[in-house]
Amino acid sequence: MAMTRAQAWDLLTKYNQEPFHLRHAITVEHVMGWFADKLGYGAEKEFWSLVGLLHDLDYERWPEEHCLKSQELMREAGVDEAVIRSTASHGWGHRVDIRPEHEMERVLYAVDELTGLIGAAALMRPSKSVSDMELKSLKKKFKDKKFAAGCSRDIITKGAELLGWDLDKLLDLTLSAMRDEEGAIEAAVEAAGAQ
Repeated sequence: MAMTRAQAWDLLTKYNQEPFHLRHAITVEHVMGWFADKLGYGAEKEFWSLVGLLHDLDYERWPEEHCLKSQELMREAGVDEAVIRSTASHGWGHRVDIRPEHEMERVLYAVDELTGLIGAAALMRPSKSVSDMELKSLKKKFKDKKFAAGCSRDIITKGAELLGWDLDKLLDLTLSAMRDEEGAIEAAVEAAGAQ
């Protein structure tokens, strides 16, 4: 049986309470849904979004077991194996040996860290928004290794390679996704009380 968004949210909030982590989950959920539409997987949009929402299920409580513990938690909750595999695959190369195979898994791998970087860059702007952010300024932040140092440039670059895209395309599309989805993300964050 397919999981509903409400069921996924209940599972997420069972193990995650930090507003930072909930905002990240909501952001990646919306960005993944945007990419599903953009890349011709509109019929799978709910699945892509669900994977985005649940990808860091274990991170808040078990950071050292990230992408391993989540598989166990999801199996206990009866989550579909396809979701379990896809969410775990974003830990490929540093947490797990599950290589991102499907285009959706590659997108998740590529945008997870990048949404964090873009979000941090938005907070530095007078508008506190991505609406007026340009690719040029994002590229500058990307090159500055001291800025949002926790966001792995190596993983973002590797993600672009996995997708067969150049880095500019990945940065540009992800920025567009966050720009287009900003209103919906803010509404969902507010509804969740995750400011």
